[in-house]
Amino acid sequence: MSFNSFGNLLKVTTYGESHGTAIGGVIDGFPAGLKVDFEAIQEELNRRKPGQSKIVTQRKEPDTVEFLSGLFEGKTTGTSIGFVIRNTNQKSKDYNNNTNVYRPSHADFTYDQKYGFRDFRGGGRSSARETANWVVAGALAKQLISSIQINAFTSSVGEISLDIPYQELDFTKTESNIVRCPDDASAERMITKIKEIRKAGDTIGGIITCVAQNVPVGLGEPIFHKLHAELGKAMLSINAVKGFEFGSGFSGSKMKGSEHNDVFNADGSTQSNLSGGIQGGISNGMDIYFKVAFKPVATIMSSQQTINSENELTEITGKGRHDPCVVPRAVPIIEAMTALVLADYWLLNKTRKI
Repeated sequence: MSFNSFGNLLKVTTYGESHGTAIGGVIDGFPAGLKVDFEAIQEELNRRKPGQSKIVTQRKEPDTVEFLSGLFEGKTTGTSIGFVIRNTNQKSKDYNNNTNVYRPSHADFTYDQKYGFRDFRGGGRSSARETANWVVAGALAKQLISSIQINAFTSSVGEISLDIPYQELDFTKTESNIVRCPDDASAERMITKIKEIRKAGDTIGGIITCVAQNVPVGLGEPIFHKLHAELGKAMLSINAVKGFEFGSGFSGSKMKGSEHNDVFNADGSTQSNLSGGIQGGISNGMDIYFKVAFKPVATIMSSQQTINSENELTEITGKGRHDPCVVPRAVPIIEAMTALVLADYWLLNKTRKI
């Protein structure tokens, strides 16, 4: 498996499996001299970790990060930053019925067909536990580009949507409820829906909206490294993501040019922002906003038809501890990947000005 790295100048390489001893990573290209807020990094992990509420998986993992290199006296040294997160609450026996059976809509079948071998315990390398590594790296990236504010939040669960424009939301309320929706009324409806779905032994999907504010003009390239393309790649790399749209997105295809064009003000800002803060692949200084769609979690607690490694029809029923809706725990992951992309492109711009 060759592709375990993400980024250009700021590159993150990760390792580990959900039921192995540990997961972790190495961050290359991080500048020297940044004073690190370790509590802030751990808090980001706490936002993602399992077992934090009644509407997520009840696996209990402290997800405590231990830094191994690249730091001295609380500051980055400019060398590779190595870190590890120990796995402490694996229940591999929950997957004993999966040894040669492929779970529907998981990576089991494709992984086995590609490599001829797989870790059936929770998906191994393809497990969403990998994203804890991204949150560590993203938390560091946030501190590198601290002038940029990145806020993600749950904007829909199933058919329940938050239809208030993000400009009218108070992002400080996102963490005030377990579904991470900054509108109390919508949050209550979402939480009730997830509890109903969980009780039925089923799962449900949703959408996360992310807003990046105070982004400088000039991040991104006009051809193959367009900023929105890199953001899309980052988001579509997250487990269970099935869709990405920025700015006006698909709704823009229904508009006329006279309606969609963002007319300039004298200072270079625009009167509207249907471009989503990116034009020609390059940030224009306006807010960058986008939506990320998550499918329902594939593991459900009812019997389904499937096949085994001998291509024989059989049945499987989900066991163990799984999220009825992955969206609330994915909010910090979205923010982390956004921070990694923006920090990487911020560094690329900085090198060109030397």
